[in-house]
Amino acid sequence: MLTRKQHELLVFIDRHLKQTGFSPSFEEMKEALQLKSKSGIHRLISALEERGFLARRHHRARALEVVRLPENLAATADAAPAAPGFSPNVIRGDFTSRLPGVRAANDAAAVQLPLYGRIAAGLPIEALRDSSAEIEVPLALLGNGEHFALEVAGDSMIEAGILDGDTVIIRKGETAENGQIVVALVDENEVTLKRLRRRGNSIALEPCNVRHETRIFPADRVKVQGRLVALLRRY
Repeated sequence: MLTRKQHELLVFIDRHLKQTGFSPSFEEMKEALQLKSKSGIHRLISALEERGFLARRHHRARALEVVRLPENLAATADAAPAAPGFSPNVIRGDFTSRLPGVRAANDAAAVQLPLYGRIAAGLPIEALRDSSAEIEVPLALLGNGEHFALEVAGDSMIEAGILDGDTVIIRKGETAENGQIVVALVDENEVTLKRLRRRGNSIALEPCNVRHETRIFPADRVKVQGRLVALLRRY
């Protein structure tokens, strides 16, 4: 038994697929059901997945697929009028208002993040950014907040499973707990990816490689710019 909103969303996705050949974006679904946020769409989709009405085709654009329709709807799907609350036509979402640093991808299960250059000493993090570079990241890897991607250079973090050439996903923020891996700005001009340890009025930036030394600074010389939340690797 589906709720009214679950039913409306399933009908909308099914009609959109039949009319366009791909599933609607989260913005389109939010507007169609007149919801205030996309989190409500996430919950409805998860519920429809659990009940076997929807499935996600991972690694494909517009990844939603209608597995089955309710019996009372399946028999009259082609002739049935649009469910209340939305138009069966394709809805043009407003893609001009985005969370800072995150742009929705065509794939409903992924987002585009700004990709910063290879992290290296002597450069503030903003100087690494190429405004034209982005990377598609599965939505499941992200939580709340603003994120960016960063390419890793060097072997200082290999014992934490972070290799040269990996792409790390960083959640922006100025705070971190002891032991977390962070992007730190030292003396306003050097950026590094290290494990953070607080020692009284000092901060230790620990590598995860015995061949590299831990560096200790007065706390006022180190600014946390974000913490590691995920890692991507190409083989």
